[in-house]
Amino acid sequence: MTARSVRGVAATAMAGVLAAGAAACSAPGGSGAEGPKDSLVVGLANEPETLSPLLGYGKDGNSKIFDGLLRRDAQMKLRPALADALPKVSDDGRTYTFKLRHGVKFSDGKPFSAKDVVFTYRTLLDEKTNNAAKGELDAVEKVTAESDDTVVFALKYPYAPFAERTVLPIVPEHAAKGQDVNTGSFNTAPIGTGPYVLTGWSKGEKLTFKANPGYWGGEPEVKKLTMAIIKDDDVRATRLRSGDLDGAILPPNLARGFKGDKDKVTITAKTTDFRGVTLPTANKVTGDIAVRRALDLAVDRKAMVDKLLEGAGRAGHGPVPTDSEWFAKGTERPHDLDKAEKLLDDAGWKPGDGGIREKDGQRASFTLWFPAGDKLREEHALAFASDAKKAGIEAKVQSGTWEVIEPRMKEDAVLAGGGNPADPDFDLYNLLHSSLALDGFNNMAAYGNPDVDKALEEGRRSGDKAARKAAYDKVQRGLADNPGYTFLTHVDHLYVMTDRWKDLSAQVEPHDHGLGAGPWWNVEDWQPKK
Repeated sequence: MTARSVRGVAATAMAGVLAAGAAACSAPGGSGAEGPKDSLVVGLANEPETLSPLLGYGKDGNSKIFDGLLRRDAQMKLRPALADALPKVSDDGRTYTFKLRHGVKFSDGKPFSAKDVVFTYRTLLDEKTNNAAKGELDAVEKVTAESDDTVVFALKYPYAPFAERTVLPIVPEHAAKGQDVNTGSFNTAPIGTGPYVLTGWSKGEKLTFKANPGYWGGEPEVKKLTMAIIKDDDVRATRLRSGDLDGAILPPNLARGFKGDKDKVTITAKTTDFRGVTLPTANKVTGDIAVRRALDLAVDRKAMVDKLLEGAGRAGHGPVPTDSEWFAKGTERPHDLDKAEKLLDDAGWKPGDGGIREKDGQRASFTLWFPAGDKLREEHALAFASDAKKAGIEAKVQSGTWEVIEPRMKEDAVLAGGGNPADPDFDLYNLLHSSLALDGFNNMAAYGNPDVDKALEEGRRSGDKAARKAAYDKVQRGLADNPGYTFLTHVDHLYVMTDRWKDLSAQVEPHDHGLGAGPWWNVEDWQPKK
């Protein structure tokens, strides 16, 4: 999992603090498909740890409660939000000037201004703020308010994707200032300029929202929004079938069960969301480069796409999808079990008891964790273990909560996920840079490669796209040569929805498929069918 992926999992919620089964199975308390036509109840696998953007919530947009200076449209193009236009950028690429939209108010009625933007970015970057994603704003040297409606960012270096970072939600200074940023009440009782207002949060069960009547974009037609937290895929499907939910994210095998339901529609979102296995550097087996290379060759990615995803995805030959303009051609990993076995033979890993290889008394065996209730990760873990065993490597599959898994990541492998379509820096730096090894959920494998570190820094600091492409090609080639992760697939997200609203769509989605992603990415614009 990338920094984003799993602190995406931790910060925006992709995998931390999951509810206990009993709580997840309780009714969301809102009306589902049988309820009022202006309400929406959807089932999610995960919930946020916080609702404060200062700690990472909503950093990639679509937070519902908040707005950023910019937003992304259906084609992932940047559009103005709290800014009234795209920024003016200096010739040297180091100064971004934003003019702000007039007349915007926070949900408590207080006016929005440039001081709120300055407060948000300065607080986020403060060393005392516990935001694992603050490194994503490393380029920011200074942010100032030239006037009530003008904000200027000065960068240390010409960071090409900086504008993509300004989808970050803006926090009201008057509401968040003066309290502990890490533990204060704002984290669970937020105030924003967004289309919805939080009305309740039952941890492990649901979050409820109401339409913001003063929203600058117009009050949404969906007046009540409930996000039910249901970590178990089977339970989510059952509750959708019973009418308790209006929509849910489901793995392919469960989504297929709704194909004959004339009242349901399935929406497929293309993603950059990968599934892969971390190969901890500190583990004597997974830290061996011959084992890493052999696993890369032993896994049958095509079979995983065909059988596990039922075609709803692509083979994963690295963190960057093969259809991305940033993919380094030539880094595809073939399925070649014979070559995998020869690599292990040549490196001294010889077949032992039960066909599992050994070297210098060390058995080629390690533990592989996946988060309990995630059927798709479980299936990937089991398929990986089956393929690895054919090469003589034992992966002992176990499940647990992230609280159980995280302390074990230094030695044990994890079936991880990650991906962000906005820019390669957003994934690769946090996934691979040695300075972030085991920093929360960043660089979960403790991968360390000086050449990759250097290329990551070149890609981050260059303002020239061709130079950046060359840098990220180096990163991907370095990762192919010394795989710190065995990448398996890129997963399409499948959503099954009650067919009650017009023109539902999906963006190209990141790994995070929680509050901000899904067909409800633009729920504030939905119109009911007549």
